[in-house]
Amino acid sequence: MGAHQSVALTDEDLLRLLKQATDDLHVRAWVVGGYVRDKLLGRPHPNPDVVVEGGDALKVAERFAELAQAEPPVTFERYGTAQVTLPGHLVEFVTARAESYAPESRKPDVRPATLEEDLRRRDFTINTLLMDLEGKIQDPLGGRNDLDRRILRTPTDPLRTFADDPLRMLRAIRFASELGFELAPDLLPAMRQMKGRLAPPVISVERTADELRRMITSERPRLAIELLDAGGLLEVILPEVAACKGVAQSGYHTHDVYGHTVLAVERIPPDLIARLAALFHDVGKPSTATPDGAFTGHETVGATMAKSALERLRFSQKEVEAVVLLVRLHLRPVYYRPEWSDGAVRRLARDAGDQLDRLMALARADVAASAYPEPEKLDELQARVDSVLDERPSRLTPVVTGEDVMRVRGIGPGPDVGRIKQRLQELVIDGEIAPTREAALDFLASHPDL
Repeated sequence: MGAHQSVALTDEDLLRLLKQATDDLHVRAWVVGGYVRDKLLGRPHPNPDVVVEGGDALKVAERFAELAQAEPPVTFERYGTAQVTLPGHLVEFVTARAESYAPESRKPDVRPATLEEDLRRRDFTINTLLMDLEGKIQDPLGGRNDLDRRILRTPTDPLRTFADDPLRMLRAIRFASELGFELAPDLLPAMRQMKGRLAPPVISVERTADELRRMITSERPRLAIELLDAGGLLEVILPEVAACKGVAQSGYHTHDVYGHTVLAVERIPPDLIARLAALFHDVGKPSTATPDGAFTGHETVGATMAKSALERLRFSQKEVEAVVLLVRLHLRPVYYRPEWSDGAVRRLARDAGDQLDRLMALARADVAASAYPEPEKLDELQARVDSVLDERPSRLTPVVTGEDVMRVRGIGPGPDVGRIKQRLQELVIDGEIAPTREAALDFLASHPDL
């Protein structure tokens, strides 16, 4: 075998090598699914799926890997699939097959099938388009028409399609939010009927969360949430958000808590953490609502609920902590007033830490999704935040250590050390002590009552 490929192959190279591999083994194969769909939509899609008819996909994968000077394929013999990794591409090979999920299993039963059976068991007609290895498109199930009309339709009855793999309900919504396609009229009723099948063990939490991530960071996150709701799926995977429906708000709010939430998510740039924070920022309101229209402490309650929800969905600890912090702090910038002291601005910057930019984006979205007066006040706050962050030396960096406190005071370890250190730092932040170690130690020595 020659040296492994180090340069990404072009699409033409891929097709040429695939054709050579199938010719060598005297089998027929097509590129199918997302690669063909995105090629017609003018979208990049570097990872072709190859379906082999009347032959062994694993042998085709092995021959292709040899020709492409790639590592041997990773095989999944139970499913009759293999993957070949090349620079810039992941090529998956599958023998034409049919598969379905038993009611309580997440692992499909797989059997050999004809090419048409293989296409009919796929999720949507737009993913049944075939491309032969000379680049010609074939359309046995009308996917090209649905692609042109920008509509998501299942190749068979959606109840059957969703029963075969319930994750397809979420994939439908994700495709709609990514591509701007409409759902065929029979999809949402089928989702409402099948929603109970989304729960583990049939569909793993990880697969659900992966689809949710892609919806939230798509161009149309509001559409995704509204379709989840219309299909009855929101209450299954995000009950905390579904509970916001119908919770009335007064004051500057123009929508109920749910309506305000989807507007806020829509108004944030496509950043996963910021959009998740917008999604959860008011989930504490239903349980903290009072007859006079207040939601006292909803940010604290909401932070706890966001933590629980994101841990249930198996988001990483780093992601969970970032979202929880943003939900807990989301009211601080919104309640900004010009009379804030520089110390208050510094405290906001300190408490937000590396989530400060996201916190400001969340505040802007929160205000934009309401009828708050003076939205320009956030521009003033941003200017003041930038100013305190530019201070040199910084007043946000701790100036003394616990050892410094113990030495100057002549005391041993204990809670007093932390309290004194914290009080010194607050005085630095408020501008009452210069932001240097020497100034802080002098103050500590001359104020024994601190």
